[in-house]
Parts: sequence; structure tokens; C-alpha cells
Amino acid sequence: MPTLHRARLQIYIYTGTVTSTPASTDLRYTLDKTKISTQTNILFEIAELVRDYLTHSFNDDYASVTAWVTCITTLYESDATDSEFASGSPVTQSFLAFDGFGTFEDGINPQLSDNALFSNSRFYIPEDTAGKFPILAEGVGKVIIDGVTTQITDNGNSNQKIQYITIPANSSSIQIYDTNDTTLDKTVTIENVCEPKHTVYKVTFVNKYGAYQDIYFFKKTTESMTIKDETFKTNTIDNASVTYATYKGQRQRYNTMAQTKIELNTGFVNEDFNQAVEELLLSENVWIRFESKTLPVIPTKLDMTFKTSVNDRLINHTLQFEFAFNKINNVR
Repeated sequence: MPTLHRARLQIYIYTGTVTSTPASTDLRYTLDKTKISTQTNILFEIAELVRDYLTHSFNDDYASVTAWVTCITTLYESDATDSEFASGSPVTQSFLAFDGFGTFEDGINPQLSDNALFSNSRFYIPEDTAGKFPILAEGVGKVIIDGVTTQITDNGNSNQKIQYITIPANSSSIQIYDTNDTTLDKTVTIENVCEPKHTVYKVTFVNKYGAYQDIYFFKKTTESMTIKDETFKTNTIDNASVTYATYKGQRQRYNTMAQTKIELNTGFVNEDFNQAVEELLLSENVWIRFESKTLPVIPTKLDMTFKTSVNDRLINHTLQFEFAFNKINNVR
């Protein structure tokens, strides 16, 4: 059996359907690595490289942000000619990539959900409002919402691997079944919230599974603005008359910048909602539906208390966001 000396990894990243022979134009990286003398294997970490090709451009449209990754690994012997293995090389593997993450507790290369692409088992949606939730099409056979069945199909294209199922207004329960249509993978309870006093805001974020997930905030909202500026001192004396006008100030303001913030409250939720709030705070891509526009925001209150009914009785989450742009338009 030949002894491994080095390996060359070619990484192809593309959308559409998977293939073992991707186009040369889809080659994104070529990595060479020599085996450490005390080791028996060669390890490549490609997650961050692949992630550069998963970009989010969300405008309340819920697209499937995934890509196919085909890795072709060529193995070389530790001989004078540095020749390729006579058999077992190259090795071709293909993966479906998501912009998600695992936690430390999940261990190395964790297998995240292959059906429901969200963690919580209870949704809070405004009354008379339709909602959406994400699933992995290749792992789900059907979805039943209040007795109405929707069959899920998967044509293999990356643009429909993550599918967003519409929740009809005022629904009460969701059941998600495996591809055999008999194994129940997840049950979700829907709470239809009547909020006649406060303005309800929808915040959408990329969750740990790499899918768009919505959280509605039903209670008190506080908007604020932080302003920064600079000033300089100017000479206002008129040399001809040797006087100055009192309506002209000695100090002039310039380089004024303003940042808008918003504080939102979920209203009372159950403990299961802790996971969704945690993923929102960890997300690098967050948007709010604000005045009929989808606007990017950044969570600013980054400490979180995991609330329980035993300790807190009634659970409300207060989150603060900063709009991800300056109030005064200085886009150049």
C-alpha cells in the first residue's frame, strides 16, 4: 500500500444541480498540503473558503442561499518521483453548503437538521397574518398545516433546496414529515397574537441552519438617535466696517452623522423561544420590516439571559438594534 506524502485539493463551488465533473470555470481554490511526519492523515478546513460564495441579499423574498461544493482530492506517494497513487486517486466528493454553524457542543462537522430548518417549536404570528418557515426539501416528504397537506418535491437544484412554506393566516399547528411520509419529524404550535395597541415589527435573520427565519416583536418599541459632529471656529469680522454680524456664529458645525436605534420587545413567549433569540443575536445578517421597507440592522445589546418560567414566570425578550446605515445619506 502506498504511503501518503501530500495531497492536492481542488474546490469547485457552483449553483444548479450537482455533478462529479464540474466546469473548469467553477474551480475556486486549489490547495496543496504535505503530510506532517508524525501524522497519518492530511486535513483540509474549507468552511470559511466556501462561505465566501454564500451571499445574502434579502428583500423579504426568502431565496434558497445554498451552493454545491465538489472536492477533488489527488493523493501523492512519498517516493522520489512524487507520483500519484496508482489506485484510489483522485477522490471526488460533493456537498451541499449552507451558511449555518454548529456549536462547540455539537462537535466537529456536526450534521444539522435535515428536515425543519429552525430550532423552536412554537411560532408567534400576528392575527390575520400569513407566515413562513424554512425546510430542507430533500429531507421532507410532506407538511400538514391544520389538516391541509402539502407534498414537498426536490428537483436537485440548489435554488430550491431550502423551501419556505407559507403558513395561512390564523393557522394553529404544523406537522413536518420525513420523506417516507409517515415519520413525524417535528410538530409546531402557532400562537396567533392580537396586538391592538403597539406596532408589530418583523425581524428576519439567518439562523444556525443558514435559512431565513422570522421573529415578530409585539410590544413596546423605543426609537432613539445618536448624533456625532465636529465644529470649527471661524472669523466673522468684516474688515471693511470693522464689525461683525450677531446672526453669524463663531462656531460652525460640520461632519454631522446620526445613527438610529430601535428597542423591541417580543411580548410574552415560552422558554422554547430562547433558542430562536440566541440564534438571532449570533446572526451576522439581520433585517427589519420597517415602514414598508426591508432594512438591515445590527443587534447591539449582545448579552442574553436565558429566561425560564420558574425564574421569570412571564418571559419577555428585549432586544436592541442599530440600523446598519447612517441617517444622513453619505453613500458614495
